[in-house]
Amino acid sequence: MALSEKQAKRNAYGEELRERRERAGLTQAQLGKSAVLSRSHIAHIEAGRRLPSREDAERLDQALNTGGVFVRFLPDANLAAFFEEVAELEPQAVMIREYQNSLVPGLLQTEEYARAVFARGFPRVSDEKCAENVRTRLARAKILEDSLTPEVWALLDEAVLRRPVGGHRAMAEQLRHIVHLGEHRIRVHVLPFDVGAHALMESGVTLMRFADMAPLAYVEGLNTGTVLDSPAVVEQSLVSYDLALGDALSHQESLALIRAVAEGYQDGQRPAHP
Repeated sequence: MALSEKQAKRNAYGEELRERRERAGLTQAQLGKSAVLSRSHIAHIEAGRRLPSREDAERLDQALNTGGVFVRFLPDANLAAFFEEVAELEPQAVMIREYQNSLVPGLLQTEEYARAVFARGFPRVSDEKCAENVRTRLARAKILEDSLTPEVWALLDEAVLRRPVGGHRAMAEQLRHIVHLGEHRIRVHVLPFDVGAHALMESGVTLMRFADMAPLAYVEGLNTGTVLDSPAVVEQSLVSYDLALGDALSHQESLALIRAVAEGYQDGQRPAHP
């Protein structure tokens, strides 16, 4: 689905929500209270800036007694339900800052690396389903084809480099891909093991800034993920990211380390920890 079609879908969704809310005689704040959503979240959906997650759509249906309309109206996507909203938001972001402590961020993954990730998931999926998942993940990376927007920073724990997902050859290819992106498109910083404890060690996080709405944070765990739009929580996440970034290697030092680890994998040997 082209971006213009996605926007048309968001606009139609927002118009439907506004019409049904007004028909029920509710303000955005009242609907938000009933559906356990913030007023700003309702406003962004109605303005066509965001689509709700499947869980949020279920709460809207319940609050407005619409019999599943808002769940059925969500676009079909080959994504985990909790990630659908993030996939809608990524193309709208002007800046994306990622921190990952165990896996290469999805936007930066190669085909073989992504296939290895999906193949190890539970419950297991068929080869066809795995291939569909990989195609969907790779399609997200098309936002990097624009040379300017979004600005992407990837902050990676050194453990991301040292875990040979897919085997040594696949990992060498993956790390070379990150280096290529770092040389031409994104900023990359590595948090080395010898830093010890740091401000983000408890969780990976994605931070997104937009031209026309407040910044958001996304955190993910096993089979779950949450978009956070509370200004206080997002600000705290931004500060934590900045603190961890201050402990990381510089962009050039990080690329040099990633190249060295990739060379070790290419030689068929798992690089030793420093």
